[in-house]
Amino acid sequence: MKKLLVICGAGHATSTIAVSKIKKWLESENLSREVEIYQSKIADELKRIDDYDAVVSTTIVPDSIKSKVINGVGLLTGIGTENVYSDVKTRLGF
Repeated sequence: MKKLLVICGAGHATSTIAVSKIKKWLESENLSREVEIYQSKIADELKRIDDYDAVVSTTIVPDSIKSKVINGVGLLTGIGTENVYSDVKTRLGF
């Protein structure tokens, strides 16, 4: 099972929206049984980023982890949503 982390500043509002959209997308792709989604705030996950197969963030991340994180703002704005899903699919190896 692949591990996907969705993070935001406080671990509540925007990450909840992103998780909901990602779950619906995974279901439409018949991948929901292949991925376990975790939700958290960025401060709690900085040292555990490598524990996940993919990370989506709806907030600014430090340069030290930027290359490991998918910018998930498109899930909130509706602009670039397909790019976010494509990046998630690639990072998870599907």
